[in-house]
Amino acid sequence: MFPEQRREKIIELLRENGSCRVQELKTVFQVSEPTIRQDLEIMEQSGLIVRQHGGAFLSEYSSFASRIQLARHINMENKTLIGAKAAEFVNSGDSIIMDSGTTVTEMIKFLTNKNNLKIVTPALNITLALGKEPTNTIMMTGGEFKAPTLSLTGENASLIFKDLFVEKLFLAAGGFSLQAGLTYPGFTDLPLKRAMMDSAKTVYLLVDSSKLEKVLFASLGCQNKIDYLITDSGITKEYIDQLANINIQAIIADRENSILERE
Repeated sequence: MFPEQRREKIIELLRENGSCRVQELKTVFQVSEPTIRQDLEIMEQSGLIVRQHGGAFLSEYSSFASRIQLARHINMENKTLIGAKAAEFVNSGDSIIMDSGTTVTEMIKFLTNKNNLKIVTPALNITLALGKEPTNTIMMTGGEFKAPTLSLTGENASLIFKDLFVEKLFLAAGGFSLQAGLTYPGFTDLPLKRAMMDSAKTVYLLVDSSKLEKVLFASLGCQNKIDYLITDSGITKEYIDQLANINIQAIIADRENSILERE
């Protein structure tokens, strides 16, 4: 891997986790500690990160938690359409898991007319938003806090799902590939994602089309656990057919007949 590629991967990891230790980065990228420290020094000069003893964090790290609001990302219009479409599959009284991240978060505004929901989530912002409905029951995972996604993750976060069963999971991913399956910038989320899928009868993967065939550093696989992929109209007919070949049904979210148009 060229230095520029490695630094791009480090930024992806920091945007997901908020901060990283030098020792962790050294292990992940299988390079020397001086190499990682040089990478971080160069990246700090760009203004994106701040180095600290033994690691680094995003320069905007503190703003995530203080706002209790996720940063806006590209493709937000498509993410909103996907969130609206996903909300159509939630009925009052359902038991559901809602993952963290910008696309699943977009579901919130379209669930205000649903009640008596039993929700399990690692996301603080989802808990606060949907917990305002007194008939909803919210359970949060434990685990390590990630400021950029306002969520809890890691092995401890996955423990809540032991012996737990829900009807529907609305899952996020950094990328999805027909060959590699679900992929993420780092390894910390993998136990949690796997535990959520094992606890759900039906799995809906929410990804905009820019994430299709995007392969990030950590691969979870699990194509066989996904029932539906909700995405935008950027997906091709050929890709829809390829998904069908591995028993994943594509659901297209667009403005035609969407919740957004009816409101």
